[in-house]
Amino acid sequence: MAIDESSPSFFSPWPDRLRHSAIILLAAGLALAVLVVFGDLAVVRAAAAFICIGAAALVPWRLHDVVTSRDDVRAVNPVEAAAVAAVVAGMPDPAVLLDRAGRVLHLNAAAAQLAPALRKNELAQFALRSPEIITALREAIATAEVRRATYLDHVPVDRWMELTITPVPVPTLFGGADKCMLMTFHDQTPLRRVEEMRADFVANASHELRTPLAALSGFIDTLQGPARDDAKARERFLGIMHNQATRMARLIDDLLSLSRVELSSHVRPDALVDLVPIIRQVADGLEPLAGERQVAVEIDLPDTPVTIAGDREELLRLFENLIENALKYGASGGKVIVSLSQAVSGEGAPEVRVMVRDFGPGIAPEHLPRLTERFYRVDVGDSRAQGGTGLGLSLVKHILNRHRGRLLIESVPKQGATFIAAFPQVKPPEAS
Repeated sequence: MAIDESSPSFFSPWPDRLRHSAIILLAAGLALAVLVVFGDLAVVRAAAAFICIGAAALVPWRLHDVVTSRDDVRAVNPVEAAAVAAVVAGMPDPAVLLDRAGRVLHLNAAAAQLAPALRKNELAQFALRSPEIITALREAIATAEVRRATYLDHVPVDRWMELTITPVPVPTLFGGADKCMLMTFHDQTPLRRVEEMRADFVANASHELRTPLAALSGFIDTLQGPARDDAKARERFLGIMHNQATRMARLIDDLLSLSRVELSSHVRPDALVDLVPIIRQVADGLEPLAGERQVAVEIDLPDTPVTIAGDREELLRLFENLIENALKYGASGGKVIVSLSQAVSGEGAPEVRVMVRDFGPGIAPEHLPRLTERFYRVDVGDSRAQGGTGLGLSLVKHILNRHRGRLLIESVPKQGATFIAAFPQVKPPEAS
């Protein structure tokens, strides 16, 4: 007859290992009792044998209980809690939580993207091989104090990163506290680039101002000395000094205009202006320059108003820079075309486009991405000879950014250049 193990018995509520030990002890006790009653086994020896068998039967159950309790301790470790993992995962910057040995406990998605070699329960030193990181981590573990380090990450692109290692006290199961290491990474690349741009700007502005100032100072010394009584030389030197002073005034004016536009770049103009009369006013004001350069300006504008939201003075400066550049640097083509049209942007939004095209020597493709940088010139000597400050297209770009527009540049060497200022079109007011 088969025994049904699922049927209820006296041992059913007991744990499996304890139930097995009880059965063994019961069988051993019965066997020893038979030997004592019907054999010559002494009671003392039988009791000693029963104790040994009982100890052998109960040890595996106790070991299992100890192992189970250790697993439970790991399961309820405060550092391994889901709340800690959620806090690390929710940090905006790359973050990694380490134990005192440097093993990874938690990391968020940003950290995994920054250092794909990071793995949980593995040493962070193996994944982060930068000497600055390893040194800072060792010092933080040894001293339990905050450590910072800056390093250059070359993969996938060059980035300046700032590392902060902060000791974080965490509670233990027995009422004490332990120290974990929270590593956070901050991308310093934008700040570095801004700082480099600021340094370049100061250096370029100083150089551009120093050149005319040196010329003015030299000619003043000459007029006060050897050329004091030379009327012909005095007349020529005064003309040069006037040109240098004009150049310096244009540079200062462009710098101030650029500063004003940058300060108000977050505020979009809301006044409605008609582009047609603004373009005509700029073209009429540049007729003397066009006649001097022997360039014909062809204007193709609609008869109806074309209205956008903008600042009239800034738009005058924008079109003045674009048309003046075409007259100066595209003069060899003998013609400049200024036209206005309505089009659709790549996102499907209606926009107004003002195109200024010249037929001069054009611009090489490698220069096109940098044309709107401050003080960038394709030909430094030619630009200074033309009276340029190197800030015109940079000012155009910032004015367009404030108007939520964009600048498009197309050029083929020896076939001229085309500059397009695109503005978002104003939606007509709905009829009430």
